[in-house]
Amino acid sequence: ASLIRSPLWKYVVVLKLTVNMRLSNPALSAVEKARMAQFAQWVLDVGEGKVPAHRKDGESEDTWISIPDDIVRFPEGGKPSAIIDAVYGDFDNAFCFVPYLAQRCIVCPVNTVVDELNEIMVGRVPDESKEYRSFDQIANSIEMPSDYELLYPPEVLNSIVLNNYPQHCLLLKVNVPVVLLRNIDQAQGLCNGTRLLIRRLGDHILEAEIMTGNRVGALVGIPRIVLNGTSPRWPFTLQCRQFPIRVCYAMTINKCQGQTLSHVGVYLREPVFTHGQLYVAISRVTSCEGLTVVIEDEKGTATATTRNIVYREILESI
Repeated sequence: ASLIRSPLWKYVVVLKLTVNMRLSNPALSAVEKARMAQFAQWVLDVGEGKVPAHRKDGESEDTWISIPDDIVRFPEGGKPSAIIDAVYGDFDNAFCFVPYLAQRCIVCPVNTVVDELNEIMVGRVPDESKEYRSFDQIANSIEMPSDYELLYPPEVLNSIVLNNYPQHCLLLKVNVPVVLLRNIDQAQGLCNGTRLLIRRLGDHILEAEIMTGNRVGALVGIPRIVLNGTSPRWPFTLQCRQFPIRVCYAMTINKCQGQTLSHVGVYLREPVFTHGQLYVAISRVTSCEGLTVVIEDEKGTATATTRNIVYREILESI
């Protein structure tokens, strides 16, 4: 919003992308290409806020849209199990294969729902689990009072949840997929967002197979590292020693940016909450057949209506 109002903006040349490369497949028939083009246009319209929208009572803007019937599902039973079955079909026979896992993911707006889905999926993997707990402490500071240890004992520090941080209790099994939360070694392909499959669980290091990027199939070691984080809610810097990973059968929409997948499940127990999130979620997929959307309303009932937040005034100014 501030960039396009800068006096430098008149010197900027805007290059617009016109072809959705994820949905480009020259092997399709003429009928399939026409359907794919229609789906690609719908995805673009969602991103630009051009899909017909309405407002609910008491709201000032039209932000609610309807998802097409061939994409949205209306499960009668549990919504989490429905989205899991849609994305991870035949899981019991393929849970340990990289090509199967690398092309599938469920995306959600918030971490609480992501953690719930990941816990269900880890429970379905037939192996013994191992729990890794983080060591959390307050970073040393000249301004830190001597009674900080009394005010913030380990139990309080362990309960702090920061964005893009590993969990205090990390429950893992062999053949569970994880995503890196930090850059560790770019030369080996260990970058933020890289997805890996756990192959061996050690006490101080994890052995994993890279599933995405240009080093697919390489075996790498993931060590514990020290992560520093701050929050406006806490008057200190939190120092966390943990493996910089999260289980990734499901991911937040923000974390899945850059991923290209053949099977994507969008689970909206809560609506998206910021600009472009819905577009990011539905545009990860390589075909309209691979996209499944499950939406819940305030009462937990399956619906086809969800919120789409787009700041059209910025897009129009560009």
